[in-house]
Amino acid sequence: MDETLKIMKLLSDKTRLNIVRFLLDGEKCVCKIFPQVKRTQSTTSIHLGKLENAGILKSRREGKKIFYSIRDLRVCDVFKAVGDKKGKILKKCCCMEG
Repeated sequence: MDETLKIMKLLSDKTRLNIVRFLLDGEKCVCKIFPQVKRTQSTTSIHLGKLENAGILKSRREGKKIFYSIRDLRVCDVFKAVGDKKGKILKKCCCMEG
């Protein structure tokens, strides 16, 4: 129950929710994420760090760029459960295999 509460608290922030929603389509570079969520790069990086520290996201470095993707499959279920319009593509969610 504590893990579920942690996920829900993190996703209750609009910026973090938008970041995760944007990543439902697959891995993205920070340079693509911060304009999408309409926050500065430094603010977005702080939110990405919180999501990564909680195990919701994972990152990888390629040269100077850092790419983020969804690590915790349960976040896809959250969007599906609330009927988000991206729920239609969750069969192909970046974190789903097969």
